[in-house]
Amino acid sequence: MKSKLILITGASSGIGAEMAKQFAQQGHTLLLLARNQQALEKVSSEIKLSGGQAHYYPADVGEYEQVKTISDTIKQTHGTPDVIINNAGSGLWRFIEETSYEDILANIKAPYLAAAYMTKAFMPEMLERNSGHIVNMTSIAAKMPFSGATTYVASRKAMIGLHEALTMDLHGTGIKTSLSYFAKVESSFWKNNPGSEERLPLAQKLIPIINTQKAASAIVQGVAKGRRDITAPIMIRILLFLNWLTPPITKLIMHATGYKRQTSNKPSQNHPD
Repeated sequence: MKSKLILITGASSGIGAEMAKQFAQQGHTLLLLARNQQALEKVSSEIKLSGGQAHYYPADVGEYEQVKTISDTIKQTHGTPDVIINNAGSGLWRFIEETSYEDILANIKAPYLAAAYMTKAFMPEMLERNSGHIVNMTSIAAKMPFSGATTYVASRKAMIGLHEALTMDLHGTGIKTSLSYFAKVESSFWKNNPGSEERLPLAQKLIPIINTQKAASAIVQGVAKGRRDITAPIMIRILLFLNWLTPPITKLIMHATGYKRQTSNKPSQNHPD
C-alpha cells in the first residue's frame, strides 16, 4: 500500500494511538481525532520525532456538529482520507438497571454515532473518487454476548449492523469495508472504564490476552491486505466457528461463566418520577 492519508478516531491512546504510530512508520500521513487534545499532541509529536507525518484535531466525534466542522477543515487542508478507521468508543460495563441515562447515550454515541457521522462526512467524496477503505471497530462481545455489559454489547452490535449495511451499499464500488474486533486487550480501556474488567466472563481465559501493539499490527496488516475481517489471536476464529457450529453450547458456556448480579448491588441511577 503506497503512502495514504489515514484518519483514525479515538487516536489519543490505546489501539488508536498505536495504529497511528505503526501506519506512520510505513510512510502514511495520519489525521488523529479524539477529545483529549493533550494526549493527541503527545501522539502526534512522537510520530513526528520518528520522522512520520501526523496532524491532530481535537473533537468529540459523537457530536455531528463537530464532525461537520472538522471534516470540512480536513477536506480543505488535506483532501479526503484514503482510509477511515472508526475506532472511537466508550465502554462502561454495567447491567442496564445500573447504567445511567448519560452512560447509555455515551455508549451509543461512540462507537456507533461517531462511526456513522464520520463515514457520512466523507462518503460523497469517496464515491466521486470511487476509492477508499472504511474500517469499523467493534468487539467479540458483539458476536458472542455476555452478561453485565448491556449497553456496551448493544452498541457493538450496532457497529456490526452499520458495517454490514455499508458493505451492501458499497457493493460494486471501489470502496472497501472491514470489520475489526478483539477480545481482551491490555490497554488504557480498563483504566478509563473502572469496574468493567472484573465482568469479563471466565470463558475469556480460553483466548490469549494481547497487547495494543499486536492488536494494532493486526489492523495495519489487515488494511494493507484489504481483509474484510480483522481479528487476533487465532483462538477467536476457532471460538466463533464453534459458536456457528453449536450455538446452544457456546451460549450455555457464556451464561455459566458470565458475571452475575450481586444481591448487594443497587442501581446507580435515580429514576425520574
